[in-house]
Amino acid sequence: MTSCSPGAPDLMFLLAWASNALMVEHGAGVAELGISPRGHCVLLKARPGGLTQRQIGDLCGIDKTTMVVTLDQLETAGLVRRRPSPTDRRARLVEVTVEGEKVLDRAQEIAAALQRDVLSTLPEADREVFLRSISSLVSGRLAGGGCGPGSRPTC
Repeated sequence: MTSCSPGAPDLMFLLAWASNALMVEHGAGVAELGISPRGHCVLLKARPGGLTQRQIGDLCGIDKTTMVVTLDQLETAGLVRRRPSPTDRRARLVEVTVEGEKVLDRAQEIAAALQRDVLSTLPEADREVFLRSISSLVSGRLAGGGCGPGSRPTC
């Protein structure tokens, strides 16, 4: 493990490693449903309805091109449908289908089970502290998604 100063753990390395490991496990879990972690995020953010492709992409941190590819895959699978926005003829609203709701519910179960499993490796007294601490970091100092101090998150 690398370190920013002698004897200190490297926060960037640790967070990157943990994020990658979780994404790999999450990807394997939702692959059985025929979706990716990105598709899971899109379904989750689209569920309430009334959001455009662009708004959902922003919420998931997905660029425009990748968002179109992701929506094409979800639409081909019958999990979402796009319809013109009544207020902006250039925009498309994303709706989760009945089948998409079923897949999303299962994906949420998979993600929750993964979270429980990962957190179960920590001592019980540390779990809440860990979640509270990481939440404080990503809603505070690290809220910019890599854009610098004080910038806002995309998810």
